[in-house]
Amino acid sequence: MASAKRILVVGAGATGGFFGGRLVQAGRDVTFLVRPGRAAALMERGLRITGLGEETVLTPKLVRAGELTEPYDLVLFTVKAAGLEQAIEDMTPAVGPDTLVLPVLNGLRHLDALVARFGEERVLGGVAIVMTTVDGAGDIRRLFDLQSLTYGARTGPAPAGLAEAHELLSGAGFDTALSSDITAAMWAKWVFIASIGAVTSLMRGTVGDVAAQPGGIAFAEAVVAECAAVAAATGHPLEAAALENARGSVTEVGSPRAPSLYRDLTAGLPVEGEQIFGDLVDRAHSLGVSVPLLELVRLNLRVYQSKLG
Repeated sequence: MASAKRILVVGAGATGGFFGGRLVQAGRDVTFLVRPGRAAALMERGLRITGLGEETVLTPKLVRAGELTEPYDLVLFTVKAAGLEQAIEDMTPAVGPDTLVLPVLNGLRHLDALVARFGEERVLGGVAIVMTTVDGAGDIRRLFDLQSLTYGARTGPAPAGLAEAHELLSGAGFDTALSSDITAAMWAKWVFIASIGAVTSLMRGTVGDVAAQPGGIAFAEAVVAECAAVAAATGHPLEAAALENARGSVTEVGSPRAPSLYRDLTAGLPVEGEQIFGDLVDRAHSLGVSVPLLELVRLNLRVYQSKLG
């Protein structure tokens, strides 16, 4: 990877736009694979990162489906679950024998599809932590000063090029970490996002709104316990610090925190209900773990999603 160091970022939304933009700012050779509508907006306004006092405007390299002609060294895969299959088709020409694919989607379901197409040795595990959203103008708006990428080999020895990929991603304006147990890190994030997503979406309020009501904190703690029990049953129990972080994040009195799933829900947009909760409940059932609150969240979001058509 030392000779070329070319990165393809699949998607330029809240996650891909932010991390890809930071990599562009750091001088990396980055190209964004985007749909025609997003490409038109980026060509007109540029890739803009705003919020928390920032007003960054970038003019990134863009490519559309069908325009990829050669492999890249690293593919940062950032689309949402609904666009998974089409994005895999679109990016396939960019994945060669030495390409590493770093997906940072929620949950674990996406890994099966990526491995089936590109092979076990090509697909890394990844965790993105960032609080951003795409506003009405199509700009990436920062909500909190929190941004990191963690990644690593999911099975077996580290693939060739992983150390160079880590070097390529590091020092670009966000924290990076090369994990020796990325699957555990992915489970820790899944527990976190499922917990906060369940609490806020089911109760239709922020963390602080729920915590302020009698029984709200006990409800939130019970949700975390269910999520953590599924992770433990798979052989990836959360470390004490991660478990306490999840609990604290959903029980903080006065907290305005609400995840992107809640923001999408209240805006009447599609949500990643199956990716985050459907798959989690299915895994719980297969392992004999009782998760009545998560089952309720899954049903609630399925009814909501069905009304969107």
